[in-house]
This record gives sequence, structure tokens and C-alpha cells, in this order.
Amino acid sequence: MSTISNLIEAILFYKSEPLTVKEIAKLAEKDEEEIIAGMAELRSNLSERGITLIEAGNEIALGTSPSFATLFEKLEKEENETPLTKAALETLAIILYKNKISKPQLDTIRGVNSQFIVRNLLVRGLIAKEVNQKDNRTFLYTPTTELFSFLGISNASDLTEYTENMSKLSTIEKEFSPKLNETLTPDNEENVE
Repeated sequence: MSTISNLIEAILFYKSEPLTVKEIAKLAEKDEEEIIAGMAELRSNLSERGITLIEAGNEIALGTSPSFATLFEKLEKEENETPLTKAALETLAIILYKNKISKPQLDTIRGVNSQFIVRNLLVRGLIAKEVNQKDNRTFLYTPTTELFSFLGISNASDLTEYTENMSKLSTIEKEFSPKLNETLTPDNEENVE
């Protein structure tokens, strides 16, 4: 496998979300033609593995091979039946109170990477991902109507001790505001799929 196809695979694995050829080229510091050639090689090399190159429109991502679909359906069912961890509940609470939050902001508030927890909450349908209208290259995570329905509330302000908890969250944000502002710049924000 060439260096460029390895580089593409590493970028897609690290980002763990779909990227355009243009975005990959920028991250790899290569031209788009090199990326397209590297993708063809990567696609060929992955054909006999458990990972595949997924292309949807102008976006590319790594995914699991369709031949393992039954296994992953079973795993997803088991994952959805297990109770949420304390870390997942903490992440969910932050998303509920903030209503719209980027992953870098969420990670800054929590102090740890929330990638796998966010994925689990998305799979369970408790949160949704939407394009940030202020920067079409980033995402915001929001609570779903299913979550509000499950909690028996119509909006976040119906949560117990909403005002007190919003005050605590505001204090945390002020304490880390320089770092939060850094995570809001387009270069540091998560790329759109």
C-alpha cells in the first residue's frame, strides 16, 4: 500500500466521520488528484478486509464490511439494551442543558474525548447531529424529541433544578472560556461529513 493510501486511511480513521476529497487533501497537504488516486488504491486494498471505503455523494468514510451486517445488528441491539454509563449520562445532560453544542465544546466541558459516548447516544436516538449554520464545516449535537418524550418533558427548562444546573454549567464555561473559544475556531472544530 502506498504512503498516500495509508495517509488517507489514517486521516479517515482519526476523524471517524466522513470527509470530502477536498478536506482530505487539505489535511494531507496533497492535491486532490493524489487523494483520488490514493482512494482507488485504498479501496482495492480494503476489499478483502473487514473495513471498507464508503463513498456517499462527495463524502468518504471508513466503515465496516457489509458482510458483517448481521453481527453488528446483534452488537447494536445488545449495546442499546445495556444501561447508560455515568459518563454517557453526564454527556447527555450537557447536551440537554446546552441544547446545541459542538464536540470540541463538549470535550472541553467534560475534560475528556467524548467520541464513543456521542456515537452511542446517536445510535440510541437520544441525540441528533446537525450542520452548524454558522460554519457549514462543523456539527452541533442536540437532544431529540424521543429523548424529551422519554423524560416526559417538552423542553430542557422542564428539567429538575434547570436554573441551578444552568448556572453551574455557565460557571464551568466561564472558567474554561479561553479554551472553549479556541475550540470554536473553524481550524479546530470537527469537520462536516
